[in-house]
Amino acid sequence: MGAYEALAASYDRLTNDVDYEATVAFYREILQQEGLRPRTAVDLACGTGSVTAILARMGLEVTGVDLSEEMLTVAQQKLWEAELEARFVCQNLRDLWLPRGVDLAVCALDSLDYITDPRDCEKAIQRVYKALNPGGIFIFDVNTPEKLRAMDGQVFLDEDDDVYCVWRGEFDEQTNVCSYGMDLFQRQGNVWHRSFEEHREYAYSIDQLTGYLKNAGFTSIRVYADRKFEAPGEGEQRVYFKARKGKVK
Repeated sequence: MGAYEALAASYDRLTNDVDYEATVAFYREILQQEGLRPRTAVDLACGTGSVTAILARMGLEVTGVDLSEEMLTVAQQKLWEAELEARFVCQNLRDLWLPRGVDLAVCALDSLDYITDPRDCEKAIQRVYKALNPGGIFIFDVNTPEKLRAMDGQVFLDEDDDVYCVWRGEFDEQTNVCSYGMDLFQRQGNVWHRSFEEHREYAYSIDQLTGYLKNAGFTSIRVYADRKFEAPGEGEQRVYFKARKGKVK
């Protein structure tokens, strides 16, 4: 089973410790420092739309893009219940196309790491550049190679009353990919249904991603420690990038 097919229905319950508000607050601090007040945004690999919803509440015209139809279905329902508006599109990021340019592009929760072919990652960044208006900004985060390598051999457990999830990490030095198989048990009435998904993340280095951004045409590139306005330190688990598309002269 592909990533997020079965997981979509239980994703929010299993990730209820993720502080989306803090993530978007960091975006807002970056925007303030850059002197930007975006009106339009795209939430790349938007998943169940948690970041999309916060951006919509800020008054932005938001488009959520994701490859998983199942996750987009949950996202659409979430925004409908919250009486928020957003447009959702099922697309692969390497083929990203928006009918109109946007002022802000964000990609949260190490979603770029899920692009396990570096050539496709570079294409995706090029597509983001084309989707931005002149002067627009791209903000995203990734897991560091140190974090992904440390997941090798680790076993993790997430559960609540209706979901039980066990996943095991394995890092392949030859492919530079961390794979984690996920056994998912979901309760439906009195019956538990079991499914299996495999998730894979490529361990992109800061230099590698910086090179892709520069090749795409981005400028004013900066890398931050995890939601901190300082350079990443030794053993950093997650880093944030911001990059600007140059203004028309």
